Amino acid sequence: MTDVDNALLRHLKILRLLGSRRNGATVKELTEEFGVSTKTIRRDLEIFAAAGFAISENKEERGRKSFVLDARHAAPQVGFTFDEALALCLVRQLLGPLSGTLMGSAARSAIAKVRACLGRDVSRYIDKMLPRVHATSIGVEDYARKAEIIDQLLIGMEDRQVVFITYQSQRATESVTYDVHPYGLTIHRGALYLIGFAPQHDEIRHWKVSRIEAAEVDVMPFTMPTGFKVDEHLAGCFGIFHGKEDVHVKIRFSKTVARQVSEAIWHPSQKLTPQPDGSLLADFRLNSTVEVKQWVLSFGPQAEVLEPSELRLEVRKEIAQMLLKYVNSEGSAGDSFAEANGTHSPFRPR
Repeated sequence: MTDVDNALLRHLKILRLLGSRRNGATVKELTEEFGVSTKTIRRDLEIFAAAGFAISENKEERGRKSFVLDARHAAPQVGFTFDEALALCLVRQLLGPLSGTLMGSAARSAIAKVRACLGRDVSRYIDKMLPRVHATSIGVEDYARKAEIIDQLLIGMEDRQVVFITYQSQRATESVTYDVHPYGLTIHRGALYLIGFAPQHDEIRHWKVSRIEAAEVDVMPFTMPTGFKVDEHLAGCFGIFHGKEDVHVKIRFSKTVARQVSEAIWHPSQKLTPQPDGSLLADFRLNSTVEVKQWVLSFGPQAEVLEPSELRLEVRKEIAQMLLKYVNSEGSAGDSFAEANGTHSPFRPR
């Protein structure tokens, strides 16, 4: 199945075709172009009319009827204030993972049209300001080569049809192909993730799109869980890793980083409590501690896990393993660990 079978993508292509041809196109031509039934094309045209698109009928010789889109009025007339239009132009480089995909290209095209309406003098000002608005690209993934895969995933979501993906997980040595029910996409730390149901595991899982090597929509439909929302599904995650726990995490941050931590929203459940000594207590309700552990470690000695005890022990073990990599001998490793923790060295026999 190709992208023309998807209603959303088909609509975009029909509007583009009707707006680019001077004489428009007939229902028969649209039917042949997009490989769908006459009934489907007529329903699409009715949807466009109801949405307010300026599509007119042209009656030609021998009763031939074509449909034409007036591109000047193809989209709703949205009045931008100067600062709104300027802001859109300046943040164009922040599109991130969608660059190179159909949605990313459409967004950039729309921004270019907004800029064109601002005039020559304003465009010069934008050119002057652009270098001052920058998004770092460290760790941001390039999805230009995954455009077709993303289109297939979008088709599956739109039409609620099964998608067969070829996927190689981080720990796997070979790729595996299996079916998934695509529920939605989410962006986390500059990377795209697919959220969906895995029938073979009978659970909702997450797949990193950069690890999907191929995707193909199947004719088999699936039923979306009633009321499912990606944001609600991820509400208990400290990022993208979803677990089945219900754990209370408590962390103490030193005075050195207390302000840095308090300036951001790390999780919907967070409760940040300043302490008399300048430190900060952070409380979270999570369904997994996998990602919060790495977050704590990123603060080095400025963060200490207080609860749960299992997470505290995991952090302690990770620090011990890190320490081993930065010393020259077992003795110095043990001495360094004992000195830093005030305990007996775990690297030497008692």
